[in-house]
Amino acid sequence: MLSFRTFWYDLKQNRSMLVVATILFVFGVIAGIIWSEPLGNYLTSQLEQLRSVSNQLKQGGNVQMNYFLFIFFNNAVKSILVLLFGFFIGIIPAFFLVMNGMIIGYLLHASSLQGANVTELIVKGLLPHGIIEIPAIIIASAYGLKFGKLMLDTITTWNKSGRQRLQSERRSFLRSIIPASVWIVILLFVAAIIESTFTYWLMS
Repeated sequence: MLSFRTFWYDLKQNRSMLVVATILFVFGVIAGIIWSEPLGNYLTSQLEQLRSVSNQLKQGGNVQMNYFLFIFFNNAVKSILVLLFGFFIGIIPAFFLVMNGMIIGYLLHASSLQGANVTELIVKGLLPHGIIEIPAIIIASAYGLKFGKLMLDTITTWNKSGRQRLQSERRSFLRSIIPASVWIVILLFVAAIIESTFTYWLMS
């Protein structure tokens, strides 16, 4: 049940929502770049919160371990909650994707305006762990969107054959949540290790 093959099969079954989730994330990145000025105050406050947490983590004895624990638990808890809270017709995972994309887009745009080498920032500060972390977040959100679609279809479908089909789809989806959650957490665990070691070293 928890095999990677099962997880991969479920991903293929959910590929339409993976596409939607990816589009929402990319839209968020573009929005963060294009609308950096009107959204600047809000996005800056979000980044300030992250900087505040980062400064607190640097106060401990083992800074890299502090970073690892924070990054892993923060991402893992949020991703699983986003998956489960998709129950509310997918609003929360959609918002989560767009907001994360906007923060990345805004950060890249702001760094560019300050004269930073954006290519170097992406290669050193984002890609090493982001190549695993971002897909894991998109996968979790795609499951949340699927959950939301099933709930919306349940509300709007009244014919007997349609409700029977939805009942079967819901059972199949609920069975897929456990292996999906396990593999999402594993991916985020690996990403947190990379971010707190290799990315930390590169950015230092």
